[in-house]
Amino acid sequence: MKSRRQLIRFFLILIWAIAVSTTLPACVGSRQNIPSHSQVASSQLLVSAAASLSDVLAEIQLLYTQQNPEIQLVYNFGSSGSLQQQIEQGAPVDVFISAAPKQMDSLEKKGLLLPETRKNLLTNSIVLVVPKTQESMTRFEDLTKDNIQRIAIGEPESVPAGRYAKEVLTSLNLFEILQSKIIYAKDVRQVLNYVETGNVDAGIVYQTDANLSEKVNIAATAPTSSHSPIIYPIAVIKDSQEFETAQEFITFISGETAKTVFEQNGFKGAS
Repeated sequence: MKSRRQLIRFFLILIWAIAVSTTLPACVGSRQNIPSHSQVASSQLLVSAAASLSDVLAEIQLLYTQQNPEIQLVYNFGSSGSLQQQIEQGAPVDVFISAAPKQMDSLEKKGLLLPETRKNLLTNSIVLVVPKTQESMTRFEDLTKDNIQRIAIGEPESVPAGRYAKEVLTSLNLFEILQSKIIYAKDVRQVLNYVETGNVDAGIVYQTDANLSEKVNIAATAPTSSHSPIIYPIAVIKDSQEFETAQEFITFISGETAKTVFEQNGFKGAS
């Protein structure tokens, strides 16, 4: 059983590496500068994390591997719902960082988390973004204007940012009115890309995603009362074969060094 799991782990890492190199070049830019520790690494740590964390975790990876050259840190980014499903289906993940409590709650109810390792890591904000050339929009209500034809949000059932976006629009009595204009994306980074490329007239993303782009403007910030609290929980997966290393990683990513990087990227620590 152990050898079979190791084989699955190897192929999963290979698939993820190919996927990251072909689909996420912009999201892991600083990761290309990380020195390789493949010859000295004695263990691998697989971290599945929400797509909105891809840039900041690339920075943290550099700091982590400098202090822990014996650990090969491998990331798998995607929508929190998709990552949850992968874990439920047996993907050999060591640490999961979700963009909302919902996905972590589901795994916890199914007994898939290592007890007493879950904690709230970060918070974020929801904003309305438009292409750089769009200057007339200053509030969410402007989405009802005739010149706004396409609005991108994440798929609410699998993308936490999409669920928050739907909550905001519902709170402002706009969701039903705007349904015919809404285009659903597989994750928050796809929403941002749609806005950057002009494929949509507006999108709803996290503040931290908007901060990364020079091609969009923030038209409005959603009132905190219009959506559920945005919390990123983190936990060790129960079947992890590297649970001690995984727990040490959570300690590192919750510490002051990582906190500084998160704050520089616009995240706030969860209280």
